[in-house]
Amino acid sequence: MTRGLLVAGTVAVLALTGCSSKSSSGNGTDTSGNAGGLTISKVGPVDTDGKMVTDAGAGGTPADPAGDGKATCAPTTIAFAGALTGGNAALGINIADGAKLAIDKHNKANPGCQITIKQFDTEGSPDKATSVIPQITSDASIVGLIGPAFSGETKATGKVLSDAGVPFLTASATNATLTQNGWNSFFRGLPNDDVQGPSVGKYLAATYKKVCVIQDDSDYGVGLAKSITEGLGAAADPACGASVKTGDKDFSAVVTKVAAANPDAIFYSGYYAEAAPLVSQLHSGGVKGTFVGPDGVNDPRFVQQAGSAAKGAILTCPCGPASDEFAAAYKADNGGQAPGVYSVEAYDLATILAKGIDSGKTTRADLVDFVKHYDGYGEGHHYQWGPTGELASANIWIYSVK
Repeated sequence: MTRGLLVAGTVAVLALTGCSSKSSSGNGTDTSGNAGGLTISKVGPVDTDGKMVTDAGAGGTPADPAGDGKATCAPTTIAFAGALTGGNAALGINIADGAKLAIDKHNKANPGCQITIKQFDTEGSPDKATSVIPQITSDASIVGLIGPAFSGETKATGKVLSDAGVPFLTASATNATLTQNGWNSFFRGLPNDDVQGPSVGKYLAATYKKVCVIQDDSDYGVGLAKSITEGLGAAADPACGASVKTGDKDFSAVVTKVAAANPDAIFYSGYYAEAAPLVSQLHSGGVKGTFVGPDGVNDPRFVQQAGSAAKGAILTCPCGPASDEFAAAYKADNGGQAPGVYSVEAYDLATILAKGIDSGKTTRADLVDFVKHYDGYGEGHHYQWGPTGELASANIWIYSVK
C-alpha cells in the first residue's frame, strides 16, 4: 500500500510503500489484522528476572506536545532518519509517523512556534546512512534528530552526530554497545538488548527446556542473540544455533538443522523481513516448536507475510504498547493507519524535543543539555537518562499472535 508522509511545515513529502496496521482495542490488546484474522495481542510486561509484573503503563501523566499553547520561537527544524523504504520499512514508518503526530499536535496548538520535521531515508542500511547523516549534521537549521532507527546505522554514524553536537534520540536502536562509544549527545528511548535478552531469556527458560537461537548478521541481531542465549542459560541448545544473512529468503539448511533438534522453541534474533519466510519454512518443514521474535519482528508485516505460520508465535519488545487514546489520535493524524512498534517512543521523544524548543532551547547544545536533565513521563516510559544515554528504568513487553 502506497501512502505519503505529510508533516506540518515540512519541506518534503515522501511517497512510501508499506504500512502498519496495529491498533489498540478497548481491553488494551494490540491487534494487527491479516487475511487469516490473526492478531498481535498484548500479554504483559516482564522484569529482568523474566517474571510478569503488574501492567501499570508508564506510571504517570504523559507529557503533551501541545504544551500550554503559548510557546513562541523562530521557525525551528528537527529531523527523522531511518528506513522509509526497503524490506523493513514498516519499522521506520512507524517511527516517522509517531514523531509526526507529536509535531503536528505541537504546531496546531502553538501558532507562535512552528517546528518542521525533515525526513531522511536510510533504508535501514549502515552504508546508506553514512551518506545520509552528513546531510543532517551539515544543515545548521536542524537542531535535533529522532533516530537513527536501526542499531547498525546508529553504530556507523553515531560519532559523526556526536561530533556535530546533534542530540540524537533513537526510538528503536537497542544494541547494548551503542552507549559505550563515548558519544555525548545520544539518548536511547527504550531499554537495550542487554535488558531485553535476560528478561526474555529467563521468561522463556521457565517454559521451554530446549531453545534454538537463530541470529541474522546485523549488529542488532548479533548483540541480542548473545544476550538472549545468556538469559536462556541451559535452555539454549548450541547444537541447533544458526546464523543467517539479512536479505536471505531460503532457509532450508536452517530448517533441516532445527527439525533434527526438535526444540520446544526457536528464538529468531533479527527483523521481520527474514523472520516471516523463516517461520513459514519452519512450519512447512514440520518444526513444532514455538517461534519467538523480538522487537525487530514485532510488526503487523510479520503476521501478514507469514500468514497462518505466525499463529502461536511469541513476540517481545522493549517498546510500550499504545493506549486507546494514543491509537485514536495516531489514526486521525495518519490517514487511518494505526500505530505500530516504536510509534509510542517516537512520539514521546519528539515531544521532549518540542518541550525543549518551547522552553527556549533552540540550539543543538542547549537541546542536548535539556534532554540530559529531562525527567518526565511519556506514553511509553518514564524518561530520565543516565550519563551514557540509557533510560533509568523500563519494562520488556511480551505479545502473542492469535
